[in-house]
Amino acid sequence: VLEEYMGSEPQYVGKLHSDLDKGEGTVKYTLSGDGAGTVFTIDETTGDIHAIRSLDREEKPFYTLRAQAVDIETRKPLEPESEFIIKVQDINDNEPKFLDGPYVASVPEMSPVGAYVLQVKATDADDPTYGSSARVVYSILQGQPYFSIDPKTGVIRTALPNMDREVKEQYQVLIQAKDMGGQLGGLAGTTIVNITLTDVNDNPPRFPKSIFHLKVPESSPIGSAIGRIRAVDPDFGQNAEIEYNIVPGDGGNLFDIVTDEDTQEGVIKLKKPLDFETKKAYTFKVEASNVHLDHRFHSAGPFKDTATVKISVLDVEEPPVFSKPLYTMEVYEDTPIGTIIGAVTAQDLDVGSSAVRYFIDWKSDGDSYFTIDGTEGTIATNELLDRESTAQYNFSIIASKVSNPLLSSKVNILINVLDVNEFPPEISVPYETAVCENAKPGQIIQIVSAADRDLSPAGQQFSFRLSPEANIKPNFTVRDFRNNTAGIETRRNGYSRRQQELYFLPVVIEDSSYPVQSSTNTMTIRVCRCDSDGTILSCNVEAIFLPVGLSTGALIAILLCIVILLAIVVLYVALRRQKKKDTLMTSKEDIRDNIVSYNDEGGGEEDTQAFDIGT
Repeated sequence: VLEEYMGSEPQYVGKLHSDLDKGEGTVKYTLSGDGAGTVFTIDETTGDIHAIRSLDREEKPFYTLRAQAVDIETRKPLEPESEFIIKVQDINDNEPKFLDGPYVASVPEMSPVGAYVLQVKATDADDPTYGSSARVVYSILQGQPYFSIDPKTGVIRTALPNMDREVKEQYQVLIQAKDMGGQLGGLAGTTIVNITLTDVNDNPPRFPKSIFHLKVPESSPIGSAIGRIRAVDPDFGQNAEIEYNIVPGDGGNLFDIVTDEDTQEGVIKLKKPLDFETKKAYTFKVEASNVHLDHRFHSAGPFKDTATVKISVLDVEEPPVFSKPLYTMEVYEDTPIGTIIGAVTAQDLDVGSSAVRYFIDWKSDGDSYFTIDGTEGTIATNELLDRESTAQYNFSIIASKVSNPLLSSKVNILINVLDVNEFPPEISVPYETAVCENAKPGQIIQIVSAADRDLSPAGQQFSFRLSPEANIKPNFTVRDFRNNTAGIETRRNGYSRRQQELYFLPVVIEDSSYPVQSSTNTMTIRVCRCDSDGTILSCNVEAIFLPVGLSTGALIAILLCIVILLAIVVLYVALRRQKKKDTLMTSKEDIRDNIVSYNDEGGGEEDTQAFDIGT
């Protein structure tokens, strides 16, 4: 049967016929199996089979059905049941699809023609065994003349030689897959392949100019960077890594050059001190070369370049120099005002050294917490400090030359306020603690932890214990786990909500800082009804007034007795009414009453010997 049938009438599939069918209307044909009644129907008289809806081979390629001829009167089979298969015939209703697209690929630049790039694959859901509906042919719609594709395998290769990444790096290729062998009328699908040319070392470094001029103060410290030069390499990544070397010559032994790994610049550093009065200028050559060479391109020439560096030494007056680039100090909170907490030092390194004056660079009100001695550079507190208010102060100190106040330098001061143990530890969160009535001694019913508002709670060590007044015949106790947590432990064998619903447990928590701080925290413990596994069933107050000590079986027995007594009363009333009725109808008959004394519980419906009432 053909798939995707769109006719207005049901699609005829075939006909079933039995040799015993003489055309007299005595034979009935039945159909069962896949799709019987929903997809396929059969004419019970003629045996004609029709498909009543459109079929999709990609959804289900075949159906297995069973047919039988039965006698229309007796309903008995005339022949054994036979099985047959209806196959759905494919049509070209699915275009090829690139399930993995869009694709990303790369190929080295300067690759020869035919270099492998990538293989694409399109999938066609049509039947590959029937016709050409699933036979796919590949072609390039966009991306020529740079790349080509094998029409059968989908392998993409380079089509031009010596493609240069420095000229064009990214290519977007549009690939088409068409079924029916690429013939007219076939269905097509497309995908995009983004191809990147990866770099190879095909370009040497080049200095943009032949001479670099640098000016260096004579006071520059040894090891400091006094200038940068750069050679340009259009390659990428490790192919663009450059190594710089100083060619031996005039003054070259006073300087060194290293490569900045981030910028690939040559950083010139000072190896020996400079003196303007001794020598005012230096000249030397620097060579730049690639670190990673590709021997395929050696024929293009040497992969290095040379430039001249001229350095002029400057005679300048310098500002004072601090002994450290950053000063870090510590002070305890509540330290008395005027206490010296540290000092800074700056020197004038020029010839004829000048004295240095210090002062704080006022930028905010926070700077007023400290003062500095203008001559000695000592820093002292100016106000009482509170770590909980401000834990760290950051400000700047300026040092200027007395002989030339315009020459000044600045350094950052970082002051950490150290904590003094002020606050006691407390229970971190309010706990809702419950204990089962059937609890056993030694059970942990709650894990508690503590928090401290003082500095670095991670470095604090908390201890837990029961308050002394609660140690007399305690119902509960506290077990310290020695890891800043503790457990509430039961001490009794069972608890009664009728006797006491709530217990108040005072827990003392103590920290390890100096001076030691502690607090007493009262925990509320509620007694609850639980099952045998310890699962809480009820903590409500109303539950206290339920019968205590009765099992479920006992309650059922009491209810059953009540039901039996009610049944006896109803039966007795019914018999009395029946007796009065019979007396009126048979006034001449002898009436005999049996009076029964019944003082025991009834035995239910099966107890037939308990009493006997007759008339």
